[in-house]
Amino acid sequence: MFRPKIPTMPTPTGLVSPPAAVRPTVVEPTTVEPVQTPPVPVAQRPTVQITPGTALAVIGAGTAVVLVVGTVLVSMLLATAVTAASVAVCAVVVRSLIASSAKRR
Repeated sequence: MFRPKIPTMPTPTGLVSPPAAVRPTVVEPTTVEPVQTPPVPVAQRPTVQITPGTALAVIGAGTAVVLVVGTVLVSMLLATAVTAASVAVCAVVVRSLIASSAKRR
């Protein structure tokens, strides 16, 4: 069931012609000059010229971006810390109020 069945090569039927005789051809060398094509011009890609002024501008812009992003991240961290501290203080006050009201009863 799981063994492959290999087909047998069928025998040819009908008229079988013998193979045609192949005659070798003689190759005669010719003197053909290759056609010279004009050189293809290379496309000029624009190159980036970095001058000292440009380098200073790029460095200044990168520094400004780093400072602004750093300021924003630090302010977000500070806001989170202040919020957490205020929530903790509120929790302590509420717990104190609940505990003092339970002692009065």
